[in-house]
Amino acid sequence: MLLLLLANTFNSSKYVIFVSTSFKLAGTIIAEIGDVSRFDSPVKLLVFAGLDPSIYQSGKFFSTHSVMVKRGSKYLRFALMNAVRMVCMNDITFNNFKERKLYEGKHYRVTLGHVAKKLVRVIYYLLKTNTKY
Repeated sequence: MLLLLLANTFNSSKYVIFVSTSFKLAGTIIAEIGDVSRFDSPVKLLVFAGLDPSIYQSGKFFSTHSVMVKRGSKYLRFALMNAVRMVCMNDITFNNFKERKLYEGKHYRVTLGHVAKKLVRVIYYLLKTNTKY
């Protein structure tokens, strides 16, 4: 199911198609992102959503176990993590990516985090270039 969401930014209106998300989730994502021109790269949008991994190091020691930082918008993070499950069910590209991460031996929640990062990059590109998915 494809939903068309109109996202009004400051001087222009951009049309974005979110694959298989509800109006409420898509509206939350657009409202929390706001004007995408505030972010220079998708990485800055990831940090704003709180989906970036933490880094722990001490001297020459680098931790191999890192968790999400969870700073930033908790509402955007919640909407993205819920949208990821529906996107994976209905979009073959995201589902293949999820299956590949699971095949690599990653935990299911870790895999959803990877797919959420991919979804943020796609949303960033769609909003930045004003194209449809």
